[in-house]
Amino acid sequence: MNTNQRNYGTYAVALAIAVVGALALGVPVGTLAVAAIVLACPLMMFFMMRGMHGGGGMHGGHDTSHGSRPDDDPLTKHDDRPPRRI
Repeated sequence: MNTNQRNYGTYAVALAIAVVGALALGVPVGTLAVAAIVLACPLMMFFMMRGMHGGGGMHGGHDTSHGSRPDDDPLTKHDDRPPRRI
């Protein structure tokens, strides 16, 4: 199963169903517009961070197929201190 698969179509269908349902229940269009503006920032952050980390998940999108090699980590590559034990 491919965990990096994008489900934007599913999100669009769910959003359309929610908007149509809210309009059918009598929610004013202005209220939906304000809700869309308020939710725009968190939703954009969610989708951008998800895309940045390869779709989220338990591994954070990092490729672990090559094993753990701390020499390849740019944050610890030039660190002369001995590794800390946790």
